This record gives sequence, C-alpha cells and structure tokens, in this order.
Amino acid sequence: MAGALATELRGVIAGEVRFDSGSRALYSTDASNYRQVPIGVVVPRTVDDIVETVAVSRRHQAPILMRGGGTSLAGQTCNVAVVLDTSKYLNRVLTLDPQARTAEVEPGVVCDVLRDAAETHGLTFGPDPSTHSRCTLGGMIGNNACGAHSVMAGKTAENIEALEILTYDGLRMRVGPTPEPELEAIIHEGGRKGEIYAGLKALRDRYADAIRAQFPKIRRRVSGFNLEELLPENGFNVARALVGTEGTCVVTLSATARLVPSPRHRVLLVLGYADICVAADHAPKLVEQGALCVEGLDENIINDMRKKGMELGAIRLLPGGDAWLMVEFGGETREEALDRAQAALAGQRTIGALTGGEVFADPRDQRVVWSIRENGAAATNAVPGEPESYPGWEDAAVDPEQVGDYLRDYRKLLERYGYRSSLYGHFGDGCIHGRVTFDLHSEQGLAQWRAFMEEATDLVVKYGGSLSGEHGDGQARAELLPRMYSAEIMQAFREFKAIWDPHNRMNPGKLVDPYRLDENLRTGPDYRPADPPTVMSFYRDEGSFAKAAGRCVGAGKCRRHEGGVMCPSYRATREERDSTRGRARMLFEMVQGDPLSGGWDDPHVKESLDLCLSCKSCRAECPVQVDMASYKAEFLHHYHQHHRRPPQAYTIGLIHQWARIAGRLPWLVNALTRAPGISRLLKAVAGIAPQRSIPLFRRPFNRSFRAQVRDAANRGKVVLWPDTFNNHFHPQTLDAAVKVLNAAGFGVEVPRGFVCCGRPLYDFGMLDSARHRLEHSMRVLANAIDADTPVIGLEPACVATFRDELLNFFPDDKRARRLSELVFLLPEFLEKQGGYFKGMQGKALVHGHCHQKAVMGMGSTESVLCDAGLDVTMLDAGCCGMAGAFGFDVEKYEVSMSIGEERLLPAVRGAADETLIIADGYSCREQVFQATGRLPLHSAEVLLRALEGSGASE
Repeated sequence: MAGALATELRGVIAGEVRFDSGSRALYSTDASNYRQVPIGVVVPRTVDDIVETVAVSRRHQAPILMRGGGTSLAGQTCNVAVVLDTSKYLNRVLTLDPQARTAEVEPGVVCDVLRDAAETHGLTFGPDPSTHSRCTLGGMIGNNACGAHSVMAGKTAENIEALEILTYDGLRMRVGPTPEPELEAIIHEGGRKGEIYAGLKALRDRYADAIRAQFPKIRRRVSGFNLEELLPENGFNVARALVGTEGTCVVTLSATARLVPSPRHRVLLVLGYADICVAADHAPKLVEQGALCVEGLDENIINDMRKKGMELGAIRLLPGGDAWLMVEFGGETREEALDRAQAALAGQRTIGALTGGEVFADPRDQRVVWSIRENGAAATNAVPGEPESYPGWEDAAVDPEQVGDYLRDYRKLLERYGYRSSLYGHFGDGCIHGRVTFDLHSEQGLAQWRAFMEEATDLVVKYGGSLSGEHGDGQARAELLPRMYSAEIMQAFREFKAIWDPHNRMNPGKLVDPYRLDENLRTGPDYRPADPPTVMSFYRDEGSFAKAAGRCVGAGKCRRHEGGVMCPSYRATREERDSTRGRARMLFEMVQGDPLSGGWDDPHVKESLDLCLSCKSCRAECPVQVDMASYKAEFLHHYHQHHRRPPQAYTIGLIHQWARIAGRLPWLVNALTRAPGISRLLKAVAGIAPQRSIPLFRRPFNRSFRAQVRDAANRGKVVLWPDTFNNHFHPQTLDAAVKVLNAAGFGVEVPRGFVCCGRPLYDFGMLDSARHRLEHSMRVLANAIDADTPVIGLEPACVATFRDELLNFFPDDKRARRLSELVFLLPEFLEKQGGYFKGMQGKALVHGHCHQKAVMGMGSTESVLCDAGLDVTMLDAGCCGMAGAFGFDVEKYEVSMSIGEERLLPAVRGAADETLIIADGYSCREQVFQATGRLPLHSAEVLLRALEGSGASE
C-alpha cells in the first residue's frame, strides 16, 4: 500500500514525497516517550498539495498526521500515518492588519516569526511556549499551547479568530464564531457542511448542562476537547472548539490569529524564596499587581544546570534562595514598568518570605535570565550522576490559588514512589511542569509508573484541575481522561471526533479511543539497541554509543532560526535531517535497527550527517549537550571502513602533511596553485569548489623562531603551540603572540619538530590518525605537563581539541586530563594576567569561532579587547560557514555561503573601513577574506598593535 500511495502522490503534488526508510525513521518520534514509524512523509509546497495528499491518502485509507515543530511532549505528533510537515514551505505570515489586530498565517509559521512581524506595529501574539523560537502556529493550535504570557493573553484558543480547515473526506471550509441565524442557515443548506454543523448543534444541546457543570473552572484546562466553545454564551465558535484537538479531527490550512498590544517596555523582577511551594503561595498576589507573567522554578533545575556547566553566567544573576519567581511587568515607559516591578518587590518584602530580589531593566540582562527558564526544562536530562528524567506527568494545572498546597501533596507523592523531579512552570496561571525520573525500561518500572500516573491524576482532579495545562494529552494522558471526566463527557468527546472524522483516520489512537500510556514506548522494556564498539570513549555516556545517540530529547532548539550558532546547516536548508535533532534521531534509529538496518554503513545516516559542519555548537547550546561533531567522526570512521573517502580527506584532511611539505618551498607551491590551468586541475582533483582560492603558504613560523634569541622572562615560561593553520598560512599571528607574551613578562618556548593536534582528521572519520597525533602531542608536551607550564594556542579549533576530543580518546589518562587543564587561548591566558595592552581607539567587530563559543566561550576575548580600549561589538552571527574542509568542498560551497550570508558577511560588508574585523579562527578569517576581500586580524595581532601604540586603523 505504501508504495502505491507514494507513487500516486508524486504524480499529483508539487511538494516532496518521502517514503524512504530514512525519512520514516526521522519522523518516528517527537519530544515524548513514544515512537511510531510513519507510513511516509509529505512536505507540501502549497495548500493544494495538502488537499491532494489527503485525497490520495483517503483513496488508500491511510491515516493523516499533521506535524508542526515536532516538540510535542505527549506523543501526539508520532503515529503510523502519512505525516504532513508544513514547516519548510508553508511558513509565512500572509497578511497582518494592525487596525483589526489580526494576522492570517500558514500552519508552518514559527511563533517568533509572527511575534516579530507583530512587534513592528506594537502588537504581539500572546501565547509563547518555551519553544517559541521553533514551534509552529499549526502545532500550537493542535495542542492549545500557552506559554509564559498566558496571564496576559490566554491560551491559543482565545487567540484564534478563525481557521481554514480540511476534513479527511475532503470538505474545505472556513470556521469561526457562528451566530444562531447563521448556524441555522448552514444546517438548512445541507451537504457535508450542513451535516457537520447539525451534528455539532445536536451535540451541544445534548451535553450543554454536563459541560457547564463538569468542566474544571480554571484558566489552564487543556485536557479533552473545547466543547464549551460550542455553547450559546460562547458564540458557537467552531474554530476555538477545534483548537487543542491534536490533529484528531481536521487539517488546519490557515489561521486568523488575534494580536494584542505589546508593552513598549518590560522589566523583569526575580524573587527568591526558601521553597518552591512558598514561592507558589505568593504568585497570585503578583498577578493581582498587573504582572504580565509569573514563572516559577526550583533549585533542582539550577543544580542540574550547574552540574552540566550550563548558563552559569545567568545563574549568578539570580538572587539568593532555593526557589524563584520570574515576574515580568510592562509599561508605556521604562519608568512605568520599573515602578510596577519595584512596588511588587516592596510588597513581597513586607510579607516576610522573601530571601532575595533583583530587578532587571536592561533587555540584555533580561534575555540572559530568561534563558534559565527556557533552557532549564531539558537541562534536567543527561545530568551527570543522576537518573534520567522523562515527560509524562509534566503538565498538570490547578487554580493558581492552590498551586502551593497542590505542590506540597505532589511532593509527598513523588517521595512515596522514590521519584525525583524538578518543579517549574507558569505559576501565575497554575500550570506546573517537571520531568520525573520514571523507570521506563523494566516491566516493574512500567507498573510503578502506571500506578503513579493514576494517583497523580486523582490528586489533580481532587484539586479541580486538569491533567494537561498546555502540552495536550496525546498518548501520555489520554487513557487517564476518564478519571478526570465523567462517562457522559467522554461520550461527548467521542461523538465530537466522529462528526469530523467518522472513519477515525485523523491521528488515530490519540485523545479518543487512545493507545495505552505504556505502549509504543521509544525506550521501553523491549528496547535492545545495538551498542557497537567505538574508537572514542564516549565517557560522558558511560562508554555507550547507543546512550550517546539517545541523548536527544527532541526539544528542537537546534531548529530555531536565529540567535546562537546551532544548527548552521538547518538554518540554510530548513530540513529536519540537517538539524542536530534530526541527526541524533537517525543515529538512534541506526542502533534501533528498524526501519534503518544498515548500521555503520547506512546511507540515510550518512546523508543526514553530510552537511554537519562539526561546529560543536550543540555541545554547548543543546540543553542535553548532544555532541554531534563526535558522533559524526565516529560514524565516518566506521563508514569508511567499507566506503571510499572523498578526495578532500586526502587533501584538506591531511593538510598537516601537505603544509609540512609545502613549507619547504612555499613560493613554488603558491606559483602552481595560482597558475590558472594547474589551479583548476588541482581543485578538480582535490574536490575543492572552483569559486574558492587555495590559500597561500608561508614560511613556517616554527622554522624562523628557533633562530631567534628570546629574553628571559620574569613571570615564567609558556609553550606556544604552532598549529598547522597559523604556522603555515598566517605565521605573523604566532610572531605577534610571542611579542605580546614577552611584553606580559613570559618567556616563550615552541615545541621542536613537527606537531599537530590532528583537528581536520575528525571531519573525515580518520580517528586512528587523530589518536596518533594526540599521543604524539602529549609526548612532545610531556615536560610542560610535568612542570605545569601553560600551553598557549591561537587556533580555537586546536585548543578545543585539547580540551574536548583529547579526553574523549583518553578519559582515564592523567596526562590528558592535566594537558586539557593547561591549554589556553591567548586571550584566556592574558585575561588572568591583568591589563598590559592599552591605548587602542576605534571600533571592532569580533566574530567568534564556533569551537571557541562552544568550549571556551568568548568572554575572555571581549574582556581583553575592551581593556585595550576598543569599542567592541561581539557579533551574534552564528557560524561563518567555512568550518575547515566544509566550505572548500565543491558539493557544499552553496550551503557554506548561505550560512555565511545569513549574518556574518553582511555585517562585515556593512562595517566602516576603519572598523577592525577580528576573528581568531583560521576558517572564519578565510571565509570573510574570500567573500568580502577584508582580511580579519587575529586578537594577537590586535594586541600587538596596542603594545606598539599603532591605534585601530587597518
């Protein structure tokens, strides 16, 4: 059936039809505990593609699953169905009317795209889940998503004016509020539309009293269907009744969203308390004082983030306490918002429960502090020394006045079952989140989990609450709905779905007649992944590649469109397989073995990894610290045991060897690489893009250094690491570093002979050679290691190799551990020594190498350059797109340039001629130079200028 279905689809739609095993594996799960391999995937280009896909699927009786950003936590976006992914093409704001305060959007538009468009008119779309940078409006409509600012604007249902929908049987119509005369006219007109409206009216009339009496009277009631929207007092609003149906009733083709005024100025108040329950007790008062949102978080999140080294700068900004409320106030002026925050702080101080309070008026500080709340949820996964945590019971909601008491009882329940959980959420609206350390891997653990879920349901029902406050029911909680609702209401839900989807083809098994909560588990008792031996140790994952591949929890932060670096290739292609999440999922499916069965030889996994730049950004920015650069290197090592490596592996991958040879006669090599005919031939043989220039070789720094006499230093010695790139292509940077270090009072030694950390080898999976290079490096640096002599590097990629890959190869080697602690980037080392370099003037744009941002951070570089007197702008420009061999590859050149043109290259072109462009990464400097003609300076060269008093002009 699947083959015939795919063939027919390819004949009638313009979009992409993907029924291969790789695509099916890619969409087999979401951010939940569940996994179901779909029939196939369709990526529609137009709304007509959606209509045709549903029609063809209907002829083949295939179920349909609409999918947004794939971040659902309850399992509603995985199913054995034809998956429709609208996020790649159907992702636009079609119209925006600031007078009417509405916007017409396609289902794949990202929440932040709509919010940014609205902000230009002083408006916003109110609901903003923590995934607002990547979740889609279609997905938010499916889940009835909320977010932090529901206090201000309500759930998604309250912010949808109308929907254009498609039923499984082919009816396309626009729905919204329906006055009684219009309702009667539609029914009188007959046809399929009249039949649906007649059925809805009859359902409303039959169950109206039960709905009024039995639905929880809380703002965050998301569990079940929104049948109350059909009541006469609510205007028979069919659109809002369909919000939160999780794709079980209709397909959303477009939506008319309501926009609300966005305060011109916002101030963040952070309040500290001794206990999360006490913090919850005080949330309602803050809502009364006009807060836009009141978010709570406990000490478990903060402790877990500290263990993982996440957001440490942000955590230091928190006031004292073991629980916190993050409270936002708005105003037409900064002073108005600030006054409200100060008044709220003063009021909390008079109550006596406060352990600390801080007001953040600077938007930059606010963004930093907010990152704790937005990243903290997934940060409780993969915590060193702690059992894994899972969703499932992470979304209960009660009346805000009862949150404190509910949490006290809930904590007792957790303690009785021996579970650990963080507690956080939207306390201003009574919605509590928290992943729990369930055991989903054993039959006994599942039985305990089921018992807990039932008791937890009964507890929240006792408080008059809802199983779900924004994430929806999906598979995780739908089975438990009869404990929350009466048999009468459950029958109403069944009838509501049947009106729209009589043959149960829309996302079957979710919400109505659901799968059990303990089936279709991604890693249940039957999960027996292959766990092949590896070259790298994967010591962070207990030496298990299978565990490493399973780190990703599907949060999808790698799918955001701006901010940070992760994931450069996804931003260029908008393809799920090119995101960190997509690649992690493919590796997970590889060890799972079905539908991917090729192991290390699987071509689908290879294709997914092909555009990974090994930028290491996921190592730092992913909440669970997925390390895709290492996973890719390991995979390629095994893949190329049976498959020929590309030519770039033997040219750029072995650059340390070629540079060593070229360094003997650099003028001759440069003449050959610049000769037009020879250059074209060399590029063709080497697999280098014809648009690229082969960099010029120079006389190596380490050859001239040995002939120079260096003065004795009064502050001790350092070893300067002559990495291949600076040594052979930019030797002036190493010479500048020597002078700068001498000026700071340090004698400089350079290792004798040929040295290289082997960084380029990883990109081609040449791990045996890479391991050999690191072993050689440790031997060469043995005296420095024994004497605790600092080793200074200029190339961030090489320093990161000593900090990271070295330990992945030699986790138990004391030499490796000590060397990783002794290696510093030049700015890192100089920052610790105090200011020696003053007198610079002018502006500077600084672009950080991806590995530097991921492993070492950019704080030291910014600090040292600012201390030198420069007016520094640290570019939030993502990846440069070169990434070593990646940007030279003939097959990846276009993607490389697309990544660079996103932000970095336009910023450089837009900079004034007198502005310094600074980049310590060799690849970054090369990308900027080849694309703009401006050659960035290394920070060592800039500091030498400060030392020589030459100012900031280029």
